[in-house]
Amino acid sequence: MSCAPSPVEVAQRVLGRLRAVRPVVHCLTNAVTVHAVAQAVRAVDALPVMAWAPDDADEVAASADALVVNLGTPSRDRLEVAHRAAAAVAARGRPVVMDPVGVGISAFRTAAARRLLEARHVGIVRANRGEAAALLGAQGTVRGVEAAGGDPAAAAAVLARHSGVVAAVTGQEDCVHDGTREVRIPHATGALAGVVGAGDLATALVGAAAAVEPDRLLAASSGLLLLEAAARVAAARAAGPGSLLWAVVDA
Repeated sequence: MSCAPSPVEVAQRVLGRLRAVRPVVHCLTNAVTVHAVAQAVRAVDALPVMAWAPDDADEVAASADALVVNLGTPSRDRLEVAHRAAAAVAARGRPVVMDPVGVGISAFRTAAARRLLEARHVGIVRANRGEAAALLGAQGTVRGVEAAGGDPAAAAAVLARHSGVVAAVTGQEDCVHDGTREVRIPHATGALAGVVGAGDLATALVGAAAAVEPDRLLAASSGLLLLEAAARVAAARAAGPGSLLWAVVDA
């Protein structure tokens, strides 16, 4: 009787597919980390596209193998582009990954994230613990775009069951849940906690993995494992959070 492959083995297989297929990942990411996200996606041999203009949203979405929607710097125009792109990509059966950055900070941002979820185009949510709690209407603690308190595993399970998505909740230990199955990813180093935009890179790598892995749970865990593997290598090379970001991309 054969055994199911481990999450690490799946991540290795996903990386091989990325290198062979080189999927187009449409990243509607935020203005703070757009360059780093593009470099991280390209580093795993996927092809990043960043197109926020309303005039080309539909055309770019039509050619994307996956869509990443990051709410780090939202505006009404950007949200309309995100909705149109998500609808177009989902209609083609391609994955949509959402990162509800800072949800819970303001009513506008919280409503925007919940509207995207309620449209049922999003298949994977990558969030920290406070953001997951805010999506569920709980009193998560969010300061800036950081989260404090709570259990990532519990938050992932509840969010997955409540919203019908694969929930990838990151923290001191990452947890990915699809409502039934669970994958936990421990961190060997906490170095990424000091890097602005580490979560954005995680979400982008989840999107890249989802472009070549149809099982959303395995895609989400593979993206997070790729980042964790890179962080382990990079932590030994970097002098601080600035160099660590680019050491992660290199790794």
